[in-house]
Amino acid sequence: MPIIYMSHPVHGAKIASLELEAVADDQNGCTRYTLDTPDVVEEAAPQEVKRRRGRPVVEAVELGA
Repeated sequence: MPIIYMSHPVHGAKIASLELEAVADDQNGCTRYTLDTPDVVEEAAPQEVKRRRGRPVVEAVELGA
């Protein structure tokens, strides 16, 4: 029984145990790899969006004479 390593950009890695399963996974966007395949660093997530700070600070106004 063959062991076929598969990787999907969204769903991650999986192991297919049949060639028919691997062909179906290929059609669904998976790519085959071996354990000797070097890891490729991909930027999957977009850069972090700058968040707004909290409420703006209001300066105190002095009352009186």
